[in-house]
Amino acid sequence: MTFQLNELLLICLTVTQGGCMFPNNHWGEWNGSQLQPTIQRLMKGYNRYLRPNFNEGPVEIGMSLDIASIDAISEINMDYTATIFLRQRWRDSRLVFPGNESVSVDGRLVSLLWIPDTFIPDSKRSFLHDVTVENRLIRIFSNGTVLYALRITATIACNMDLTKYPMDKQVCTLQLESWGYNIQDVVFYWTRGNDSVKGLDTLRLAQYSVESYYTSVTEAVYETGHYPKLVLHFSLRRNVLFFILETYVPSILLVVLSWVSFWISQSSVPARTCIGVTTVLTMTTLMMGARTSLPNANCFIKAIDVYLGICFTFIFGALLEYACAHFYTMQHQTIEDLHRELLREFAESNGNGLVPIVNSSQPNRSVEVGTTAEGPAEEPAKSDTKNPAASTEKAQSQGCGLSSVKDASRRAAAVFIVENPHNIDRHARTAFPTAFLFVNILYWLYYLFL
Repeated sequence: MTFQLNELLLICLTVTQGGCMFPNNHWGEWNGSQLQPTIQRLMKGYNRYLRPNFNEGPVEIGMSLDIASIDAISEINMDYTATIFLRQRWRDSRLVFPGNESVSVDGRLVSLLWIPDTFIPDSKRSFLHDVTVENRLIRIFSNGTVLYALRITATIACNMDLTKYPMDKQVCTLQLESWGYNIQDVVFYWTRGNDSVKGLDTLRLAQYSVESYYTSVTEAVYETGHYPKLVLHFSLRRNVLFFILETYVPSILLVVLSWVSFWISQSSVPARTCIGVTTVLTMTTLMMGARTSLPNANCFIKAIDVYLGICFTFIFGALLEYACAHFYTMQHQTIEDLHRELLREFAESNGNGLVPIVNSSQPNRSVEVGTTAEGPAEEPAKSDTKNPAASTEKAQSQGCGLSSVKDASRRAAAVFIVENPHNIDRHARTAFPTAFLFVNILYWLYYLFL
């Protein structure tokens, strides 16, 4: 069907008289009677399978772009979808006609002319708009210059570095290459340098802002040869305000909420446990939600993952703080109960004037029991005083090694014994906010300025 349509159009252009002559249509300054011999002469002997300047040198093709929109940028697939107006210009000496005017040809006649085989190498999916007709434009100037314009929507790959997400800056490219004609046949160039690209300055995106862009001319090297290549580089900076309101502020509030337990009495076990467990579970949900729109790649440790990990560590640390404080409180109460029990037993067994002295302020030491009555208890002391040589021999027989081991064990045990467990909460009220503020300063300095 397409072949028959092309043949019909060709007949309409070449037949000098008949019903297909466009008798009353005007193309520029040319009416039907004037245009008829012109098109006939242009198409006579024209071979669309041969490029211009065949065997005379490469064809220079100038290109320009209008970025109509960037519809979507996907971090999961690492690509972006853009709608572009691609314009290509080249000179074909076979299409020179007299005058200073240009002729706009119906886009459906593009199959009658030679056109470049330009393609987008990084394109994953693309299509040419065809509503209401195919969005293609062919304009022929009197000096043989051909303007060929297309409206294309393409999904193009973009390699992203997400280590600083969401404070990242991505550099994406739009590449144009020739599929079959190498640099001996075709040469690409930007018609006006960086000004060949329009639309990026006024583009508005949901999460990004276009920071800068520039164009370059290079070559694509393949096994089959060297091919012309044009590249548009543009930098996209992510707008971090959205993530601050959605992720950073809630995570900070959860950390502050976990500190409320430091001002609750240690005896209120359900209240403090409920706050700790709730904040941990909420932080876990927030971390999972922040990763739903990101690739599950292990090679990316993103900035937001680091911050959420820091917040989770502080929240979990607040829960462990209460566990430690509650443990030492129960241990302290157990030791006090033991001292009171010993005091009661000594009071019952020595009701004849014996007064036991129990040092409860230092639970790691042995209980000291004394008496005010003079009796046999004083005799060993007196005998030791009268016989110092015997006491010296006794001390030497015990050996210095055993005493040093006991002293070392007492000192090691004293490190893990808290005299007042309530001091744990008092120190945590200052230590946790100070440490969190210090870590935040380091975090934001590193990811914003380094």
